[in-house]
Amino acid sequence: MAQVACGIDIGGSGVKSALVDLETGEFVGERIRIETPKPATPDAVAEVCRQLLERLEVGPETPVGIAFPAPVIHGVVPFIANLDPSWAGINVNELMERHLGRRVVPLNDADAAGIAEVAYGAAKGVDGLVILTTQGTGIGSAVIMNGVLVPNTELGHLEIDGYDAEKRASSGQKTLQDLSWKKWAKRLQRYYSHVEMLFSPDLFVVGGGVSKNHEKFMPLLDLKTPMVPAKLFNTAGIVGAASFAAQQADSAEG
Repeated sequence: MAQVACGIDIGGSGVKSALVDLETGEFVGERIRIETPKPATPDAVAEVCRQLLERLEVGPETPVGIAFPAPVIHGVVPFIANLDPSWAGINVNELMERHLGRRVVPLNDADAAGIAEVAYGAAKGVDGLVILTTQGTGIGSAVIMNGVLVPNTELGHLEIDGYDAEKRASSGQKTLQDLSWKKWAKRLQRYYSHVEMLFSPDLFVVGGGVSKNHEKFMPLLDLKTPMVPAKLFNTAGIVGAASFAAQQADSAEG
């Protein structure tokens, strides 16, 4: 297995990248950030990715994973919210090979966070079904069974009580509606109880900035499933993308 891989995390405001030590999940050298171009068209973002790989001096044999704020189905972005609408229908593999002269491994950013937490963080060593949710403007999700990702789940969009779940239970709604921790916890209880009923997971991991305040809401929840805060926070996208790219490289060689 490769000892080092490169992760790129594409966000609405910045594109971040670093080399990752696959033994520890820690960065090798510096993390580099370049502002997301405006407009964030496929060609413009791919050019930023090329600059990042050049500045990090990423070798041709180093696996490269790219985390996107969108689903990625067989290498294709079906729709996107935080980048230019022209991404819809783009084959990321073909785009990046054209700009970078190499293959990459694209995946959804919540999936990348889930992989990082299983490999190096709060879910390391946990057998069975792990569900990570990223609490932010919406609710992202990653479903991982015995270390294997079930990609592109959108559990934030479950319909509960006639609402799109993230429109009621995301930390973004807590802020927008100025909800107390207790009131927000009631909404979280309804959401996580529903997910628990559907999937019977072995562990919930909650990421996003609000997880730093986990002691203010997690004790208010009554669930059968253990729930823990994420550990990797802002490094999760890069680390998970790098780890997943290395896994895919190993599978191809095997």
